[in-house]
Order: sequence, then structure tokens, then C-alpha cells
Amino acid sequence: MTNTRRDFVKKASATVGALGLSGLLQASHVEKVEKKKIVCLGGHPDDPESGCGGTLAKLRKAGHDVTIIYLTTGEAGIPGTSHDAAASIRKKEAIQACDILDTKYIFAGQIDGASIMDNVWLEKIKTIIANESPDVLFTHWPLDVHKDHQIASLLGIQTWVRLGKKFHLYFFEVCTGEQTFIFHPTDYVDITETQQQKRDAVYCHVSQDPPGIYQCGHAAMEDFRGREMGVKAAEAFVRMNGQLYLV
Repeated sequence: MTNTRRDFVKKASATVGALGLSGLLQASHVEKVEKKKIVCLGGHPDDPESGCGGTLAKLRKAGHDVTIIYLTTGEAGIPGTSHDAAASIRKKEAIQACDILDTKYIFAGQIDGASIMDNVWLEKIKTIIANESPDVLFTHWPLDVHKDHQIASLLGIQTWVRLGKKFHLYFFEVCTGEQTFIFHPTDYVDITETQQQKRDAVYCHVSQDPPGIYQCGHAAMEDFRGREMGVKAAEAFVRMNGQLYLV
């Protein structure tokens, strides 16, 4: 009976196969890969890396194209440093991280700490994402205490709706219990083989105290989600489902 939870998680992931993550990752085990486009929208440099870097690396290794969109460039993220100087530092760190993950990167142009959710920015983000033609979009869980994370999530959700729900939408967690709350996963990805690659990408963000990022809970999260799945390390996601209607 001790494996009941793990068996359930694996069976649940398998049933999602044709719908999203499992199917994309299983493609790495067949001779011919049907290449898909994966997009991740994060609030700041280091969010996509810490939230789902292992999964992005695994999808890239499976042969899929991956793009990371940074909503802001982390302008307010280095105390005592001007916004311009901080943005320059953090942009370089993000580019290094994307190089390690082998992903394309886009900086959307919003300002750290002053993110905006309005129709103008919704149109901008929708255009950026539409130009990438994603099959899957990852973004922040909306129940997050960080305003920029919330804005990124809302922009992602509304883009998904306004583009006709043509791609699969998944939410990732960051610093669960401190930033992300009430997160009940629907999907898991075994990142055992890409865990170190993820860590290397996170550690590119020197200005953000990478050990602190892991102490914030990410090491424990990878371990705990792995235990839930029955593997060494995993990342967890909530898959968007049901119907949404614009009013």
C-alpha cells in the first residue's frame, strides 16, 4: 500500500500523455520526434529556471524547441543598484542560463516591481506568444504573493483564452509556502537526469544568491515532488482545464 500514491501519480501522468507533458517527453523514446514548441513566461530572470528549468531542459533534450519569455528584466532585484545597471547584469545572467538550458530567450520589456496588467500589455504579450506558436505554455501559478508573478500568470491565462485555447497551459511553483500557495499538482515531470543542468542554470543568476533560491524551498520541492512521483527529483505543475468565457 505504500506505493499507492506513487502509482496513482504515474497513472495520472500517463493519461495526460496525448494531451501534454507525458506525450511530449515520451517522444524522446521513439525514433522520429514530432517537434513541438514550448514557451515559458516568467516574471523575472531566474523564475523559469527555478520553477521549471528541469522540465524545460528535458523537453529540449527530447527534441522540442523551447523559448523563455522574461516579463521583466529584474530591474529592482539588486539592492543599491540602479534599474539600468541591474537590468544589464540580470539580462546577462539570464542569457547565460538560457545557453545552459539550450533555449531561446525574449525580454518582454516590463519593469520589475511595476508590472502592468492592462489591454495594451495583454496585446503585446499575446503577440509575442502568438509569434512563437506554442503547443505548451508554462507560467506562474496565479496564487502567488509576488505581484510580478501574478501579472505574468494573468497575462498568460488571458493570452491562452484570447488565442482560442489552442495550446496547453501549465502553471509552475516557486518557493512554495513563501511565494506560491494552495498548489495541488495535476502533473509531474521526472527531472532526475536534468536536475544538475537546472541547478547550473539557476546558479548563473549570481546577483540573486542562488544558494538562497534553493534554501527558499526549491531543493525540498524537487525532493518532495520526486517522492510523490516515486523518483529522485521532480517538478510539479497544475494543468489548466475546464472552460473559460470572456465577458
